[in-house]
Amino acid sequence: MTDEERTAEPDRGSGEGAGDEPDRPYGAGSQAQEGPPGSYLTYASYLKIDELLSLQQPVSDGPEHDEMLFIIIHQVYELWFKEVLHEVDFAVKLLREDDLASAQHTLKRILTIMKVLVAQLDILETMTPVEFLTFRERLEEASGFQSHQFRELEFVMGAKSQWAISRYPKHEPALKRLEQRYEAPTLWDAFLLCLTREGYPVPRELLERDVTQPIEPSPELQEALVNVYRRDPALSELCERFVDLDEGLQEWRYRHVKMVERTIGMKPGSGGSAGAEYLRKTLFKPAFQDLWDIRGRL
Repeated sequence: MTDEERTAEPDRGSGEGAGDEPDRPYGAGSQAQEGPPGSYLTYASYLKIDELLSLQQPVSDGPEHDEMLFIIIHQVYELWFKEVLHEVDFAVKLLREDDLASAQHTLKRILTIMKVLVAQLDILETMTPVEFLTFRERLEEASGFQSHQFRELEFVMGAKSQWAISRYPKHEPALKRLEQRYEAPTLWDAFLLCLTREGYPVPRELLERDVTQPIEPSPELQEALVNVYRRDPALSELCERFVDLDEGLQEWRYRHVKMVERTIGMKPGSGGSAGAEYLRKTLFKPAFQDLWDIRGRL
């Protein structure tokens, strides 16, 4: 190589221009040299950003400014519901494998997500009743009552309902998912089996119960749970995570009711639902009653 060629060749070791590759798109990484053009993974392609940002489509004339907030908040809720179901299913798997430490960690993650769900209501409440009314009528039959993922969460927590299933048309994919959740054991059922394998006496009728029916409190099970709290610190910590999850779901229900009352008062909800009147009936109904009933005996 001549001196002139050495002078003309850029320094690739350091300084301005080091590692410059003008033909490589932003964020392409090392995979830009592999496969056909455009096959490399980027932040946008991995997260499907273009598709995601195309999903916010207001239906009001204008459109009304606050409808964008309404859409995004509820879409984010559905994403979090998907993650919560993902984590609950994982917790069930861990309980079946008697991996109590990992199950406890997973329940803690679910609780942390529940706190985010509650906090998002603060954002939604920045929309005044008058602002909501600017586009509410355009929602037609659309209603949060139609969130099949939240229904799935209720089912896996033990609050199963044929009435909830009957509200979904037969052609909707959500119906099959709800029916599967309805027939499947709950998170509590997985815990009871785990408790049995840990050597604690769980009544046979609870282990063989009809999982489509509500979870009923059991004095015999409560006696076993009292012994867990007195003798088994690791298992009692897992019980506390169940209480945390139960309390977190109740907190979300309460804040949701107050948000609805604050926004539309006692008017019927979207899609002809009973609105706040119905939501009030869901308050203060623990999923895991036995864990609450033993508090006075510890």
